[in-house]
Amino acid sequence: MRYLLPSLLLVALLAMLMLRGYVHSEILADHRVQAPAPTTQVPENVLEGGPVIDARSATGPAKTLRIPDRKIVLTFDDGPDPVWTPRVLDALKKYDAHGVFFVTGTMASRYPGLVQRMVDEGHEIGLHTFNHPDLSFQSPKRIDWELSQNQLVLAGAAGIRTSLFRPPYSSFSDAMDNKSWPVTQYIGSRGYLTVVNNTDSEDWKRPGVRAIIERATPKGGQGAIILMHDSGGDRSQTVAALETFLPKMKQRGYAFTNLTAALGAPSAHTPATGFALLKGKAFVSAVSVSERITDVLVVGLAVIGGLVIARFGLMLLLSFLHARRVRKRDFSWGPPLARPVSVLVPAYNERECIAATVRSLVASDYPIEIIVIDDGSTDGTADIVQALRLPNVRVVRQRNAGKPAALNNGIAHARYDIVVMMDGDTVFEPSTVRELVQPFADPRVGAVAGNAKVGNRDSLIGAWQHIEYVMGFNLDRRMYDLLGCMPTIPGAVGAFRRDALDRVGGMSEDTLAEDTDVTMALHRDGWRVVYAENARAWTEAPESVQQLWSQRYRWSYGTMQAIWKHRRAVIERGPSGRFGRVGLPFVSLFMVVAPLLAPLIDVFLLYGLVFGPTGKTVAAWFGVLVVQAICAAYAFRLDRERMVHLISLPLQQILYRQLMYVVLLQSWITALTGGRLRWQKLRRTGVVGTPGAQQTGRTAAGRDRRPVA
Repeated sequence: MRYLLPSLLLVALLAMLMLRGYVHSEILADHRVQAPAPTTQVPENVLEGGPVIDARSATGPAKTLRIPDRKIVLTFDDGPDPVWTPRVLDALKKYDAHGVFFVTGTMASRYPGLVQRMVDEGHEIGLHTFNHPDLSFQSPKRIDWELSQNQLVLAGAAGIRTSLFRPPYSSFSDAMDNKSWPVTQYIGSRGYLTVVNNTDSEDWKRPGVRAIIERATPKGGQGAIILMHDSGGDRSQTVAALETFLPKMKQRGYAFTNLTAALGAPSAHTPATGFALLKGKAFVSAVSVSERITDVLVVGLAVIGGLVIARFGLMLLLSFLHARRVRKRDFSWGPPLARPVSVLVPAYNERECIAATVRSLVASDYPIEIIVIDDGSTDGTADIVQALRLPNVRVVRQRNAGKPAALNNGIAHARYDIVVMMDGDTVFEPSTVRELVQPFADPRVGAVAGNAKVGNRDSLIGAWQHIEYVMGFNLDRRMYDLLGCMPTIPGAVGAFRRDALDRVGGMSEDTLAEDTDVTMALHRDGWRVVYAENARAWTEAPESVQQLWSQRYRWSYGTMQAIWKHRRAVIERGPSGRFGRVGLPFVSLFMVVAPLLAPLIDVFLLYGLVFGPTGKTVAAWFGVLVVQAICAAYAFRLDRERMVHLISLPLQQILYRQLMYVVLLQSWITALTGGRLRWQKLRRTGVVGTPGAQQTGRTAAGRDRRPVA
């Protein structure tokens, strides 16, 4: 169920984009036009007959009909168009003239109000297919689809059906040939009158107003079906010609009328009812939604593009400034610290990892006490630690109460005024604790974030998380350090001044992201929170999609909880207000809102690949990838990491990033629906070994790699 709602939303979004592509003739469109063919199969009376072809009889021959003298049937193809159709309608209304609009489904579905106006003002509607293909290339199934979809749109737009049809690319009846005639016969068998023309204004050539009027004028008082267009390009000449042609021909005694009125036949319109009407209205509504969604997505894409560029630019600039500041030879937090600190290791069922974790701490080059808080483990975690019989290591047992409670219990048992916190699946380098506590020489510092690194980076998922940790976490922390709004002290490697923790009430159980929660609380209490790049810790990242989902779902949902919990900081004064009006919006924008919009880049990549323009779309996507690659390469350089792992960056952007999007979307849904997410324990394998093993490229050393019996 956790994947269902985000998946449905993504499917719905893609469906709307597909629908938009369909009604914009970007999908299923066929622009081929048949070359002229022989006319041997076409009945003579059709070739020499009138412009209305009635092939509806299953037993008798096809008939043709002519328009009576002094009657003109104006026909307009390819619309409705939002610019030119209203002007054509205005001209017809001005001179009390009527005509027939042969509409395409693609245009009618996008501008249904114009179809309704045509009907309301007494004009007739005819079908001109949905996508405007040459039907002589199409199968009977495709022809039926074009007709039914065209009728579907008419039902949704104006609540009608019509019996009139004009084939795309048609002209006079004597142009019927062996390719188009079978189509006309089939159309007749479906109950339609095929309407061609006997007078072509050739307005589609835009020959000038005078030429259009001249070519549209019937000869010798004959009746005529005149071909014009209200869509397909600039129709200003057509509109101007109508302003002259309509009054001029009326003065000559011509009447401008509907086709069925000219023929003395019943109206071509019949009401759409029942399910057909509902289905049509649903389709037209869906098209309207797809158009609006696309407009919103375009705006969103522009916004996220600006945010991405701004964020990457800010990260590069501020991380450069941060590195230059802390790497100066004369940089110092103050007098070097050497007093002992307490290291807290909350552990719940960490059988596979705990021995390596504790041994790495014992190897520290800094004086520490180690407190392992066993949170009701059922796999013998506490027994494993006690069996090691290592110096300065204590085990505190408690009933299972969760990580925040375990940490608070550890703080209560700690002897020293600085406490270091780490996870039970993490190993420290010998210098990690020393590097982590040096910033506390500055009395304003309340907490220090260390440099968490992925230890099990040999798998593809591990390599992707390695890129994310180096670029997305540690590069971010340099930026947030300078901005004074570090959002999170990582649970894998962080240190706190005990007084600072006491002032904010210790580790809170209000959220699932206790590390983010306490960090924000420290900011609001006026403490500095800084980043120690050389305090490296090697943690075991999830090795399966299921485990990764569980971890990131908790992280993202917990971050939202923490932001909501500290929302009042926005209106408060002092340090809390500064964080609320600077840090909180910044963190919310770049950690919650921007990642939710970022999938638009990939959605439009897919859209562009399917519908075009493919070249520009691919170029834009690769442009974004290049910007990310530059940031990633710089982050790897700062962390002194091997660039070889960046080979998988393009694949990470295509696959891994999508999973993170869905996780964040699911977190939003959980938050908005008031759901409760429970803490979920990740299954560990113990593949992350001692720091020495990491530095030599090995995953573990000796017996520490195996589960401890």
